[in-house]
Amino acid sequence: MANSMKELGRLGQKRYGGFFYEEFLKELQGRKGIAVYQEMSENDDVVGAILFAIEMLIRQAIWDVQPGGTTPADEEARDFVLSCMDDMSDTWSDTVSEILSFLTYGWSAHEIVYKRRCGKRKDPRLRSKYTDGLIGWQKLPIRAQETLYEWLYDDNDNIVGLVQNPPPDFGLINIPIEKLLLFKTKSRKGNPEGRSILRNAYRDWYFKRRIQEIEGIGIERDLAGLPTMTAPEGLNIWDEEDPEMVAMRVAAERVVQNIRRDSLEGLVVPNGWKVELLSTGGRRQFDTSAIIERYDSRIAMTVLADFILMGHQSVGSFALSSDKTKMFSMAIGSYLDIICEVFNNVAIPALIDINGDHFAGITDYPQLTHGDVEDANLEKLGNFINQMVGCGVLIPDEGLEDFVRDAAGMPERLEDWDDKEDTSASDGGTDPNGNQKNPTKPPSSNVSPDDDDLDTEEEDAEDLEKAKKARQRLGRKARR
Repeated sequence: MANSMKELGRLGQKRYGGFFYEEFLKELQGRKGIAVYQEMSENDDVVGAILFAIEMLIRQAIWDVQPGGTTPADEEARDFVLSCMDDMSDTWSDTVSEILSFLTYGWSAHEIVYKRRCGKRKDPRLRSKYTDGLIGWQKLPIRAQETLYEWLYDDNDNIVGLVQNPPPDFGLINIPIEKLLLFKTKSRKGNPEGRSILRNAYRDWYFKRRIQEIEGIGIERDLAGLPTMTAPEGLNIWDEEDPEMVAMRVAAERVVQNIRRDSLEGLVVPNGWKVELLSTGGRRQFDTSAIIERYDSRIAMTVLADFILMGHQSVGSFALSSDKTKMFSMAIGSYLDIICEVFNNVAIPALIDINGDHFAGITDYPQLTHGDVEDANLEKLGNFINQMVGCGVLIPDEGLEDFVRDAAGMPERLEDWDDKEDTSASDGGTDPNGNQKNPTKPPSSNVSPDDDDLDTEEEDAEDLEKAKKARQRLGRKARR
């Protein structure tokens, strides 16, 4: 019974002195790995296109905060969190952009910096759009991955902070975990460094880069030719025992190695020496373009983004592209969920609690939510609603109308809008020239309406009554 409340085992982390060695490739461990992922993200066209697509889709997503209950205090807490998101020194969009670096490196750490909301002040610790005196977020700055020195842990494998070693002074800064928002792509043995989404693409990227370098060298040699230099007859530059011959051979090798086609090309040849450029004939055995395209496809496939290559390789149908983009959108939605979870579990509760008893009456903490990253297919949505309404499963009401308006990007419905009296049904309306059509009133007091006019008037009255009842069923105001 004494051990039932005590943790006995360990996570089994490969961690020594605050450094993790879970990655089996040494070139991807620690700062070396950060440098590799930075090169991949900033120096590769396909990787750059993938990360750009992810960031642009996430930055255009709509963020909202839902109250933790239905009381006025819950609504106030929700409005307060929204105001804090809009009252930081960095915009919310820029903050999200910094957070997204956890996709490239596997993790991203941001320090929570607070301020007192005291209106227009010079001191950034007091400057705010609001004057309520509450404590809000001043900023959520990133603590760059390359500045990490080590992680701090207790004896029970619980992370307690990190030590930063940032420029320009490169001092050691201890930041406790309570002050940090730690975003990571996945959790494996509690490793705070997560796993880069580019990890599976590293092998393909490595070979692709090497082939591109070889291809560039080959093109240069094909254009310039293969330089050769022949010594004068009777001069044995291969005599290793003669220092003068060795020096001549080294100089000749240096000359042929440095021959380049550029604006300063030229060569001074001593008397008797002969320089030739050998051209390379025929086609190569390997098509480097096809090989590079294959690696590009593999790189994009590792993050479900191979749809970006459709049209460039003359393959792929519209239906296939639609399925792939849907899977890509689902993956991006999971990244948005990660961001929301960190805010809902750490940032927002800490923000509410630091303001003391001001929000003591709330039911629960507000929750950060996100919208979809892609627009709904209006044609499919319209057909679905039409079928559901036709079979009686859905009843058109104001909630359904609001949903359709939001999905289609249409203006919101005006709650206090009253229909003007519709006189077109009773007086017959007017034609395009403004002349009255089918008047129910006689044109003069000397002419009495016939039976057809009376029938028309009764039908119009009956239609008006049906319209009133229909609007009442939909919860709208009846026409007066």
